Amino acid sequence: MIEFRNVKKHYPNGTVALDGVDLRVEDGEFVFIVGRSGAGKTTMMKLLLREEKASSGEIIVGDYNLTKLRNYKVPYYRRELGVVFQDFRLFKDKTVYENVAFAMQVVGTPTKLIKRRVPAILNTVNLPDKGKNFPSELSGGEQQRVALARALANNPKIIIADEPTGNIDPKMSIEIMNLLMKINKLGKTVIVVTHEKALVDYYKQRVVMLRDGKIIEDRVGGMFK
Repeated sequence: MIEFRNVKKHYPNGTVALDGVDLRVEDGEFVFIVGRSGAGKTTMMKLLLREEKASSGEIIVGDYNLTKLRNYKVPYYRRELGVVFQDFRLFKDKTVYENVAFAMQVVGTPTKLIKRRVPAILNTVNLPDKGKNFPSELSGGEQQRVALARALANNPKIIIADEPTGNIDPKMSIEIMNLLMKINKLGKTVIVVTHEKALVDYYKQRVVMLRDGKIIEDRVGGMFK
């Protein structure tokens, strides 16, 4: 469960990025966060990732109260999350296998389990034969699938995808979204930040629309203006 309770975020320059946001996302939900540039989407994600703190209000994610979370506990909290970015953020000098394995190595996963789990994850994202390739040898869509595989590496409860289709063509965008839907059906909570109206309309999931730091619409079925 994710809950924003009257969350406000003000920056020192006077910008009000979020202005009293209330939002509840249940376990296993699929939610699109939409809005124009400057609406507050990025700030919302930064707060959810605990890259920044709210100015006031509370953010609850599972057993964690991010408002009161001490800095030393942040890495443990982030293990609950799998994050996919628009720019992939893959290690160029590591193979596909090594990129995914690295996410498991940093949390101390035994080598035996890594060897068993990585191929299974690559199969989930339809890249069973790409483990030995480097990112430069892959298309943009394939690189994004590797990023998604890495996000799944530690079996997180929540997947956050920040403009995951922003750097890939429309056909690959559908493939990435289909994978996110598949992951959601496995019981993961999935939050997708996007500005692509066509995708939101096509998938007809819950849509939360931000404008000027406020939620102005929250409904199921896509079709936002």
